[in-house]
Amino acid sequence: QVQLVESGGGLVQAGDSLSLPCVASGRTSSTYPKSWFRQAPGKEREFVAGIGNLIYYSDSVKGRFTISRDYAKNTVLLQMNNLNPADTAVYYCAAGLRPGSRDERDYRYWGQGTLVTVSS
Repeated sequence: QVQLVESGGGLVQAGDSLSLPCVASGRTSSTYPKSWFRQAPGKEREFVAGIGNLIYYSDSVKGRFTISRDYAKNTVLLQMNNLNPADTAVYYCAAGLRPGSRDERDYRYWGQGTLVTVSS
């Protein structure tokens, strides 16, 4: 079993930055590739970024968001820069066996999500 806990969400203004850590726990938690998804109000959940042996980004965040991994802390970090109102969403951390998959059905474990709100 793998537990994922996200934090770091909040209310920011357009152009600001936020950092979202996802802390994983569980006996096999460190072996799973991790990804970030987000779900905006009234929209489907979408892939944001993923990290395994390679790193993957959606086109909408490429160049603004950075995903990284701290193996010692078993943490995946999503650094979000130059935020805009379209980034407003609940952000979820997920663990699965297919690195960088954009299909949420490939992810077995999910965190509870953290809300990011970007005002204009």
